[in-house]
Amino acid sequence: GIATLFAREGATVVVNGRNAERGQEVVAEIKKAGGEARFVAADVSNFDAVSELVDKTVAHYGRIDLLVPNAGILGLGSVTEVSLETWHQAIGTNLTGVFYLCRCAIPEMIEGGGGVIVINASIAGFKAFPNHPAYCASKGALISLTRNLAVDYADHNIRVNCLCPGPVDTPLIWNSAAAFENPDTVVQEVGRNTLMKRLGKPDDVSKAALFLACDDSSWITGTALTIDGGVMTCS
Repeated sequence: GIATLFAREGATVVVNGRNAERGQEVVAEIKKAGGEARFVAADVSNFDAVSELVDKTVAHYGRIDLLVPNAGILGLGSVTEVSLETWHQAIGTNLTGVFYLCRCAIPEMIEGGGGVIVINASIAGFKAFPNHPAYCASKGALISLTRNLAVDYADHNIRVNCLCPGPVDTPLIWNSAAAFENPDTVVQEVGRNTLMKRLGKPDDVSKAALFLACDDSSWITGTALTIDGGVMTCS
């Protein structure tokens, strides 16, 4: 959703992911609509892969103006039950992957005179969910990392903000339902219990990302923007 919206607004987009087939589908969708995009496969939990991703982007397009770290996995299981492998996978993708992306992309932004980073965190950074310790811990850390990045790179004309979506209707929320006692009904109940009486849509998040990425938000940095239909308001 973010990639296609940004492309419609004129951005040249490098789509990243582990699933090459899905990535190429997004690129094809963007090009069909008249945009410019390419896909580069990389697992963001691997530093060498991220470094190569950034190098390929700069080699092909010459610069990086905007970074949107968006990869995330759940890592379900309580602290005493989750496997060490699952814990490290979740932290590696959700948190360390963002660190790797920023570490590799920020020097290119500085070289180009500045840029914008929009990190996808979650309301899970503010509140707990049953059997989601790895996910919640990583998302809470992203909110803190956002603030630190904003402080450290403001002098380089780099703004850094994060999105904190609530329950959005994507495969991730349906997978998340497995951690609850009523997996067959919990997602629908969550949607009905928001103030807006519905689940979020990818478009709700992508439009917020676009706002934080463009000059309309030029005086906003270090902020965690909640997009949750009012979940946090009534929690």
